[in-house]
Amino acid sequence: MTETIDGWVVPVRLAPPSLDDNTADADRLKNVLAHRIGADHIAIDLPLLKRLPELIRMWNYECRCICFRTCDRWQLIDVASPEGSEPIAGIAVDLGTTRVVLQMIDLETGRTLSESAFDNPQAAIGPDILTRIHHADRPGGLDELNRLIVDGINAAVAGLCTDAGIGRERVFLMAVAGNTSMTHLFMGVSARGIIREPYIPATNTPGVLRADELGISLNVCARIFIFPNVGSYFGGDLISGAYFAEFHKNEAIAILVDVGTNAEVLLGNRDWLLACAGAAGPALEGGVSEIGMTAGPGVIDRILIDPETRVFDIHTIEEQPPRGICGSGMIDLAAQLFMSGMLDIRGRLVPEACGERLYEIDGLRHLVIVPRACSATGEDLTISQADIDSLIRSKAAMYTILETITGYVGIGFADLATFYVAGTFGSFIRPRSAICLGMIPDLPESTYQALGNSSLGGAARLLIERGAIDHIESIWDRITYLELNVNQDFMNRFSAAKFLPHTDASRFPSV
Repeated sequence: MTETIDGWVVPVRLAPPSLDDNTADADRLKNVLAHRIGADHIAIDLPLLKRLPELIRMWNYECRCICFRTCDRWQLIDVASPEGSEPIAGIAVDLGTTRVVLQMIDLETGRTLSESAFDNPQAAIGPDILTRIHHADRPGGLDELNRLIVDGINAAVAGLCTDAGIGRERVFLMAVAGNTSMTHLFMGVSARGIIREPYIPATNTPGVLRADELGISLNVCARIFIFPNVGSYFGGDLISGAYFAEFHKNEAIAILVDVGTNAEVLLGNRDWLLACAGAAGPALEGGVSEIGMTAGPGVIDRILIDPETRVFDIHTIEEQPPRGICGSGMIDLAAQLFMSGMLDIRGRLVPEACGERLYEIDGLRHLVIVPRACSATGEDLTISQADIDSLIRSKAAMYTILETITGYVGIGFADLATFYVAGTFGSFIRPRSAICLGMIPDLPESTYQALGNSSLGGAARLLIERGAIDHIESIWDRITYLELNVNQDFMNRFSAAKFLPHTDASRFPSV
């Protein structure tokens, strides 16, 4: 029998029935399984019940049980032969507003069987959540948005199955982590309350649903776990990230930052958690500049400027000709401009230092990052003073969010044992550059830890850890949400953070 992890696939051996033991087939199996996993009650769907008597006799009363639970309810999803070699699979989904990432996992071994990603097809309706939710209010709009994402996931599942060499019927579990709005649209549930005062979601705890209820084509009895949200602005993707970062285990105080449409922050340890979100995301993702774009081939992700010669050393992803710049590249650029004297402490371009790279278009200063002769577009890649101003506001918002949430519980940045940075942004950002800008606190660089796609990582971990549900529920239950929109302390601190690196330079002694 396959060596198993302590997950959702549980091997069992049954005593055959006899005249002295005439327990029904399903009850016999449930009794043994319940003893193995410590369950009080186990449910079985009718499609499995119809096949069960024949299967357990064919396998001589030995099988592998694929189960799942939420709260105190256990579900026997299916049974597999004791010696089968075909994988028993689950799929983790990072349900992003812009991009959806899937990972197929062997539920017994934890091995990755296949991975894929696709651009969220709802972007055809609108690139942002607000536009999509307004569209959902129109007749048929919600159904259209739901169908787009469900069809997209079904197509991706088909591709994963082909790559792994298995049929859809071998996929028994799916774990989905997304922001609150994307979760609602995936379920086909109205999200209109999320964007209207007092900003109330339809549900924060979707729980476990049958795949066929959601229109997802997997095993006939497959279950889908949807990570819980904490209100409108702190979604299941962050809960999944917190689980991946093991906030349920950490004794030391840590902070987790995920930059997307907003900057979302979680602070605490295994005993207490405080969360907040603020509008610091688009500029830090490169989303405000005309040349800003998400990370991909040919996108600038790192820049160095010689402080003496002011020669630019530019690196692009996959080292292709530059066509744009992502958030980490933008932060590198601004930090290097500041450190080389091309930006002053107010974030203004300094003409004497910028030299021939600086010119004006309609009265607005532009700095040439890549001349047209070297760019993939055949045009100059430039950053404007307005782009830099937006970045300065975003970096100020980020620092103020961090300062406000730590100050709220009476701790300083020096009390943080680990500073987790999640998402694509976290994978590429250089802490040194962000510190030079005054975007993140001046801590030893070893404090900063990139988590990568923590939303996907938490969903994948749930598929192989039977204790996951308890940990996720404990994280969700301990979170207190801090509303920044009505926090006067936040507004007072924000103005001071709009200088490089800060009005109070003593906060950044290493810069």
